Amino acid sequence: MSILHSLAPSALSEETANPYPHLLAPLDLGGVTLRNRTVMGSMHTGLETLPDRFEQLAAFYAARAQGGVGLIVTGGVGVNAQALGAAGPDESLHAADLDGHRLVTRTIHDAGAKVLLQALHIGRYDHGGGVAPSAIRSPIGRAVPHELSGAQIEALIDDYARCATLAAQAGYDGVEVMGSEGYLINQFIAPRTNRRNDAWGGSFERRIRFALEIVRRIRRASDEHFMVMFRLSMLDLVEDGSTRQEVIALAQALEAAGVTLINTGIGWHEARVPTIATCVPRGAFAGFTRHVRDAVSVPVVAANRINTPAVAEAILARGDADLVSMARPLLADPDFVAKATAHRADEINTCIACNQACLDHTFSARRVSCLVNPFAAHERDLPLAAAARRARVAVVGAGPAGLACAVTAARRGYAVTLFEAAPRIGGQFNLACRIPGKEEFRETLRYFQRQLELTGVSVKLARRARADDLEDFDHVVLATGVVPRAPSFEGLDHPSVVSYAEAITGAKAIGQRVAIVGAGGIGFDVAELLTHPATAGDTITDYFAQWGVDASGATRGGLAAAHAATCADAPAREVWLLQRKPGAAGAGLAVTTGWIRRSVVKQRGLHSMTGVEYVRVDDNGLHLRVDGKARVLAVDHVVLCTGQESRRDLLAPLAARGIEPIVIGGADVAAEIDAKRAIDQGTRVALGLA
Repeated sequence: MSILHSLAPSALSEETANPYPHLLAPLDLGGVTLRNRTVMGSMHTGLETLPDRFEQLAAFYAARAQGGVGLIVTGGVGVNAQALGAAGPDESLHAADLDGHRLVTRTIHDAGAKVLLQALHIGRYDHGGGVAPSAIRSPIGRAVPHELSGAQIEALIDDYARCATLAAQAGYDGVEVMGSEGYLINQFIAPRTNRRNDAWGGSFERRIRFALEIVRRIRRASDEHFMVMFRLSMLDLVEDGSTRQEVIALAQALEAAGVTLINTGIGWHEARVPTIATCVPRGAFAGFTRHVRDAVSVPVVAANRINTPAVAEAILARGDADLVSMARPLLADPDFVAKATAHRADEINTCIACNQACLDHTFSARRVSCLVNPFAAHERDLPLAAAARRARVAVVGAGPAGLACAVTAARRGYAVTLFEAAPRIGGQFNLACRIPGKEEFRETLRYFQRQLELTGVSVKLARRARADDLEDFDHVVLATGVVPRAPSFEGLDHPSVVSYAEAITGAKAIGQRVAIVGAGGIGFDVAELLTHPATAGDTITDYFAQWGVDASGATRGGLAAAHAATCADAPAREVWLLQRKPGAAGAGLAVTTGWIRRSVVKQRGLHSMTGVEYVRVDDNGLHLRVDGKARVLAVDHVVLCTGQESRRDLLAPLAARGIEPIVIGGADVAAEIDAKRAIDQGTRVALGLA
């Protein structure tokens, strides 16, 4: 067992047995017992296409099983060769691969967990068009799908049953039938995508027939202890989606067809409502699961933005669900359950729902990991080996890179001293925490603070390290971060010009008319902060109102009118978001969250200008040239969000003493503050110390 996974549930003492009585209670499913109510939700990791995929997947899932999770659901496995996209690799289940799958299932079972294989067909989300109940192109697709014939539908149902049969032979405890998120089965269910008038479409009963026939055929082909979990879209969040009454009726029909469990899906991939980003309140959608749970007798699983044991326990205690599904939180910390069981929840590396190393990687065909835990999906590549000797390591700078390096080196057994010029750890993360919707980032600083204590790192706060402080160390790591880059136009010394740090921290009061110079990630952060409604709440109700989620169940698809007062409620501030390069502002923001941020600034009525040439700042405001024409913005303040430069002032003094440090984080590469790269680099440098 690795250093990372030393919290096996079997090693826990009796007095720490039940800090979360609902979450940690076993669940008898009739011949199969889950050791607790935690489900590791399905995620496609990118490991599935590697040459040594089964060894990689076994290590990945073993870490979570050893960490105490009760039930694991694999990433989606195609029910046939074209199910995950005709242009991509064949990721369906083949008889020739059963021995590899048995390695995965045996490893999970040896660690005490159960495992389901997710049977998936993406339908019209295939970029080549794919197949669908009706020939209607997806808004995020590139081609019109082929409309399935009756014979092709029957063949697909057989494919699902064949996949389940092979899964049983491979040692899986069951399958999850993926029926949500706008994939093929969901496309049959919703009138939005099913315009057929035959036995597979038209009335509600015919639209759900495909889903029910799949479950019935799987059930007929399997034994009574083989689990069938159906992932049901509780809330489509698209026009012409299912009604609440239809969702409940389908759940009841699925129970009659023989499902063991019903899992929760929220929102289609084409929905324009955030469902899993950090701006979404914790546990926001559990109430929708409650409506289904009240109508069926099989156990129901809640999902989406459940990232702490306390949130999970509250959902179960209220009766919203029987189990909770967490995918990204178990990327962030594979020992989530074991730590919760041992009254060590303060040691959990909490998922901050940033999506930067998980979903952003998935949608750009890269290997998944986790911003706060670079070991995720790299269990075989990044072993945490003990140090051969207790060398002394100095880390200068307690931002994300320095924290990751210091903690990882200390875990390996090095004697680590961490120097930080500020009175607290965190670096640029302390700014991120202040942005509305990014409050979760505080969890990462809480985690690192606790890890510094547990690993015995000597922390020197409010101590700017000098070269002579570092002479007696075996290794010196510079993680000194960045300083804001000053643009090259006149008037930067004008009193109206402020840095992004001054604007975010409130070090300078910002007026009512503001120009933000730079429309990258930091520019959007400042824009969101300065226009955040003074009366805005942070409740689930407020979130639903802002994004137009109908919690009453009165509308098809669960959509309501977005809260029209978001602009009116904002501070009486007029803001211009300016960008030097042409093209849409924010085009370079993250794949899965950039659209959310662009939507927010649009909701709040910000002015956006691109292709801007900055001329000067004076008492009249910010002078610009746009399309060759002079313009003056009569603003109270100009906030500079024009990038950063690496802080490397220690390099020359260290070189004079013959010390060659390792430079990481922003001190290494300053381009657009990147916590994902910083934490990953800090971790890898610590692993490479000799």
